[in-house]
Order: sequence, then C-alpha cells, then structure tokens
Amino acid sequence: MNAADDARIAPSERDELRRRLPGLSDAELPFRGHLLIKEHLMREAARGEQTAPRRSRRPLALSLAAAAAAAACAVAVAFALGGHGSGARPDAARPEPAAVQLLDRVALAAATAPAPAVRDGQFMYTKTVGHSTSLTEVRGGGMEAAPTDESAERWLSVDGSAGMVVRTATGTDRHPPEGPPSLNGPTYRFLETLPTDPDKLLELIYEDTRLNHGSGSGSTTGPDQQAFVAIGDLLRSIEAPPGLSAALYRAAARIPGVVLVPEVEDAAGRTGVAVARVHNGERTEWIFDKESLRLLGARTVVLKDNAWGKAGTAVTSVAIVARGVTDRPEQLPRS
Repeated sequence: MNAADDARIAPSERDELRRRLPGLSDAELPFRGHLLIKEHLMREAARGEQTAPRRSRRPLALSLAAAAAAAACAVAVAFALGGHGSGARPDAARPEPAAVQLLDRVALAAATAPAPAVRDGQFMYTKTVGHSTSLTEVRGGGMEAAPTDESAERWLSVDGSAGMVVRTATGTDRHPPEGPPSLNGPTYRFLETLPTDPDKLLELIYEDTRLNHGSGSGSTTGPDQQAFVAIGDLLRSIEAPPGLSAALYRAAARIPGVVLVPEVEDAAGRTGVAVARVHNGERTEWIFDKESLRLLGARTVVLKDNAWGKAGTAVTSVAIVARGVTDRPEQLPRS
C-alpha cells in the first residue's frame, strides 16, 4: 500500500477492520484488496441512501464484516441442505473460510471492473506464458519428466463465426468453428447468456461434470474437482463479462475442499495469493494479484515426490500477461 492509499484509511478504521473482519488478518491474507471493497460498498451505500433515505447507515467495518460473514454462511447453508447437486456428502470437506472470503473479495473486484467493448466480428485476445510437463518412458522402464512450452497468443472470435487463431513459438494455427459454443468451448457471446446467479451457474456446471466425471463415467477426477477445473479454465481462457466473472468466483466458493494458499509465484515470476483444491496428490491453484485481486494465472503442484517431480514442483503453470480486443487475428490490442 502506498502512502496515498494508507492516508485514505484512518488508523482507527484500520484497527476496526482488522478486529471485525471474521476469519482473516493482514498476516493471513497479505494483499490489500479491501480498498476496492470499501469503494464498492461506499457506492452501494450511496445508491441505497438515494432510494431509501430512512434506512440507517452502519459503519463500513460492520458492513464489510457482514458481507464476509454472509458469504461464509451461504456456503454453510448450502452444505447443510445437501450442496448444489454435486453429490457432496455431509462429511465432505467444506470450503476453507479464508478461501471463501478471498473469493468473495475477488468477485467484488471483478464485478466492478469495466466490461470490454466488443462487437461481433472482433476477437478476444489473450497472451500467456508458461509450461506443462509430459512423461516419456526411458530405457529400463523408468519415466522421465520433460517441460513443454505453453506460451501462446490466442485470438478467439467474439461471436464464434471465425473460430480461433493460436500463435506459438512453432507457428500459427487456425481453428475453424467447431459446432455451437459450450462451457468447454465458449465464446464471449455465449458467456453473456450464462446465469449470473452463483447457485444456478454452479448447477449448470455440475450438470456437465456429473455427466462426464460422475458415478459410472470411469473418470477418476470426480464432479467436484472437475467443476473447479472447468471454472478455472473458463476464467483463464477468455475474459468474461464482469457479472459472470463475479458469479464464477462465487460459484467456486461453494465447491467442497477449496483452500487458501497465501504465497504463490506464477509462470511470469509474479507473487500472489491463491485459491486451490487438492485432488490425488496434486493441488490446482488460481493465482491472484495481492492488491488488485486480478487473476494472474494458474498452476498445478505435486504434493509428494513422484515421476512428475519433487514435492512442490509445478507440473503446469500458465500466467496471463495480456488481454484485449482486436479487429482481426494476429493484430495486437491498442495499448
């Protein structure tokens, strides 16, 4: 936090925020996104005063605490009622409160971000850097792990009519449209049609994950883990409308087993805070900037020594380094 930011919050207010905000402290969440939340709540309070002048005003700290508590309570109630059709058992690992509260703050920041100005015929541009890991059998029957460059630039048709163009270090590939858009192959126009109610959105995602990764499917991933992965893929692969981005983050906060990782480095060397889920000895992480709460990227880390690497090795790590809108493929967005 710079001096100007610090001056905007009086010492007494900082102390009150720390005291009343449930479940988190500055040490536990080393980012400063509360400024974004404060501004959002102040705008909401101002609008509320215009439409309901008799409603009493509560201190900001109380409102912030109530918002965080409400997010955690909503998840608890959902589990008490049997989850969101995910097949979650009553004894399933509930989302960690700190992760739920971080996702709520990320959702607030996403909801107040400006929507990209797009027209049909244009392209959503995303530039990423990173790697994945592949296993190759070697002489003697052992396995050798080798990194594969996953850095790329992608131009995805806004309305799906022109498919996608992908440029990597090895060349440029053009992918024509492959049927109607879906959760696994979205366009910006498709994302605009999805519900922004987190419960309805999560149920839609679970319909797909139960079908392809539920009981009898033969999948070892399971619907909960696949729902987390699917939401992460949506958020990383294309910039979504602000309302939908916020709903996706709040939907993720309802998935069993979601946890917080306080200190993570992305593929571009940037340090952030992560929300993650552990499955079969691997931790899938979404990494956020500690101050702006912007999504930086994602990675998967092995938690035990195995053929993929030593414990703590990032077997995949992809960072988002640029996004924008262009009029044609292979054109860069205006800065």
